Amino acid sequence: MRRSKKSGRNLEFLIITYLFLAIFIGMISYFIYFQMVKSESVINSSYNSRLDLYAEHVIRGDITTADGTVLAKTTVSDDGSETREYPYGRMFAHVVGYTNNGKGGLESQYNFNLLRSHSFFLTQIINDLKNKKNIGDTLVTTLDYDVQETAYKALGDRDGAVVVMEVKTGKILALVSKPDFDPNTLAERWDDIVSDENSSVLLNRVTSGLYPPGSTFKIFTTLEYVHENSNYQDYSFDCEGELNVDGNEIHCYHKAVHGKETLKDSFANSCNTSFSNIGLSLDISGFRNLCEDMLFNKKLPGSLAGSKSSFTLTADADKGKIMQTAIGQGDTLVSPLHMVFVAGAIANQGIAMEPYVVDHVENDGGVHVKNYKGKEYGELLSASDAALLQDYMRGVVENGTGKKLNGQSYTAYGKTGSAEYNSAGDSHGWFVGYGSKEGYKDIAIAVVVEDGGSGSQSAVPVTKQIFDVYFNK
Repeated sequence: MRRSKKSGRNLEFLIITYLFLAIFIGMISYFIYFQMVKSESVINSSYNSRLDLYAEHVIRGDITTADGTVLAKTTVSDDGSETREYPYGRMFAHVVGYTNNGKGGLESQYNFNLLRSHSFFLTQIINDLKNKKNIGDTLVTTLDYDVQETAYKALGDRDGAVVVMEVKTGKILALVSKPDFDPNTLAERWDDIVSDENSSVLLNRVTSGLYPPGSTFKIFTTLEYVHENSNYQDYSFDCEGELNVDGNEIHCYHKAVHGKETLKDSFANSCNTSFSNIGLSLDISGFRNLCEDMLFNKKLPGSLAGSKSSFTLTADADKGKIMQTAIGQGDTLVSPLHMVFVAGAIANQGIAMEPYVVDHVENDGGVHVKNYKGKEYGELLSASDAALLQDYMRGVVENGTGKKLNGQSYTAYGKTGSAEYNSAGDSHGWFVGYGSKEGYKDIAIAVVVEDGGSGSQSAVPVTKQIFDVYFNK
């Protein structure tokens, strides 16, 4: 009887011991996770009031391009008052952000870093004794001033977005979103902006703008067709400029008649009727799986991730919806950042890199405090799929809708798009692709020009200006 009670107590003791051990392990695991993953985002939160204490002792640090051009700085007047200044105003507005009426962009995301000072220890002691503020750390971005300026000017007074990324690293070289704002005068305009329901000047269209992809989506339709048909090279279609299936009518841009086409021809010509025909032959469940493998309906990796691109087609969809989706219309929406992410993977033999815009943090003496390196996301598509798309995207430039990029000192690859956004047939112009030249790092690009008509008319010239500058520096 005593032995039974004793063994019962031992069992209870073991259960309690293991329970507390499990709780302890769980707490340690969460602590490690918090330190490694969550701590910086929590510290940088706008709800963290302790950051205000840093501002009492530190002059907010600068933000610069990769080559040291100052994009944001704090000036101190004789009376000690501080003013945040943005020397290039609108040009870098969406990526750098603002500090008035809250914070946005890098100013918000790296607020903690900008309010810390890693000045030399002796300097900090002397400043403390003099009741003088220390100099905050500098945020050095991956941005290339020349590429950013070219992209900004090339887009001109049109709304839209441009993003340029190094293929092998994921470094963002340029990020332009329009309409824009001047962060120097944002406080004065704030009430007007937030009270205007139609205003979208604060929206970063590169990361959070969602657009119908138009014919750039044929990249994904092509991949699914190739996966389902080992004899895809035998594909043939006779384009008559329009296609009617059970009352669902699709026509090519301006009802152009392309005649007899292979799959590669259809891609180069951006033939809507051919790709609508292809769409009707696809296994929709497989098509959806492919798109989700390419991160539709999912958050993009990296610190820049914004809105999720959406693919909503289901196996029970009617023919009209399938035809529309196959050519990048219907309910499909995508961000420019997502498309440059995909273009970069195609150029990189299927390996995707996480996009990032901050290279490192340094103190006022130029000593690196923290470095940010490009991270490999992994295989987004197979090397053979990437090689096929490289060939097809080169065909667009050599023989199709991207001819304005042919015959240059660099080699360009891409896909144009004309994305209708209303029942009147008005469209945004797209170009998604990459450029290569010996002695230069390959760069991927996504351009969308709102209400720009065809991609070849609006987005390709923007791309050409950027490639001309980058590949001739």
